[in-house]
Amino acid sequence: MFSIIVLLLVSNLLILLATQLVNENNADLLLAGYNTMSKKEKEKFKLKEYLIFFKKFFFKLVLYSSLITIISSLFFDELYVVIIYSICILLPLPFFLIKSNKNFKK
Repeated sequence: MFSIIVLLLVSNLLILLATQLVNENNADLLLAGYNTMSKKEKEKFKLKEYLIFFKKFFFKLVLYSSLITIISSLFFDELYVVIIYSICILLPLPFFLIKSNKNFKK
């Protein structure tokens, strides 16, 4: 059980590290969708505001999924902990996609 918890927490740390590495200078390379926009579309996109939202969202996602994973490991076996973790990671993603597509275009 301990190894599963460690693996899930390490994957959370990798998510957090990846999101913290993205900034305005390297968004052209690292942000999916932004790197395929034309120059006109990029000018219409509020990149600074988006990056703030992006980093906060994934920080909260990592924090809450880590807490829920640790707590669920006290009550459930490994399979259920992995399922709970997967749900914690996947469930908020549609909200992220909808909000990021709606709110950051000028």
